[in-house]
Amino acid sequence: MLKNIRIVLINTSHPGNIGSAARAMKTMGLSELYLVSPAQFPDAKAVEMASGAVDLLEKAHVVESLDEALAGCTLVVGTSARMRAIPWPLLTPPQLARKIKQESGGGEAAIVFGRERSGLTNEELERCHCHVHIPANPDYSSLNLASAVQILAYECRMASLDGAAQEEWDFRFATADEMEKYFRHLEEVLIELDFLKPNAPRKLMTRLRRFFLRARPDVMEMNILRGILSAIQGRVD
Repeated sequence: MLKNIRIVLINTSHPGNIGSAARAMKTMGLSELYLVSPAQFPDAKAVEMASGAVDLLEKAHVVESLDEALAGCTLVVGTSARMRAIPWPLLTPPQLARKIKQESGGGEAAIVFGRERSGLTNEELERCHCHVHIPANPDYSSLNLASAVQILAYECRMASLDGAAQEEWDFRFATADEMEKYFRHLEEVLIELDFLKPNAPRKLMTRLRRFFLRARPDVMEMNILRGILSAIQGRVD
């Protein structure tokens, strides 16, 4: 289970936070670190704060986009400290860990952390199947990035030690990149049908994203959906 979990850090400002996050991961048995356009990396401060987890830094995947970091993942979870205008399925840390455990035989999971000051953007959160919220003190809920990584990594480790059975399924879930191709295809068809107005989208694609991400189509179902869209385009033409 643990080897199939990616920790994804987006636009991390301070290299020391990257090192501290790597240390938090290694203490709980996680090893896959993805860095999306970090401000400073590699950096001596990251090595200093890693304190024995330098091997994670050395093999960290440094990428330019979230698309690259999520490629191949069948479950994407975004960390969120506040409620959004359009609510998304929300998990507690233990619920998240159990969900990853149940699906661990079907593909990789990504837990995505945002910028130290502003977290994840709405667009980034809309890439996620669900969100996870750490119920900190409401009077002082600001968590250090590495502390947040530590809490979720700990819950994942505890779930991995639980002997509960994994979920069985006939086809793997669609990956994040396959879902994005579907959403682009869907938007294209809806515009062709004049159902989606590009100049007045009215959050339609956001709500459709939430619907399909919540449904968790597998790869066979995704092929069927893409086939339906292609058939509609054929009739329109």
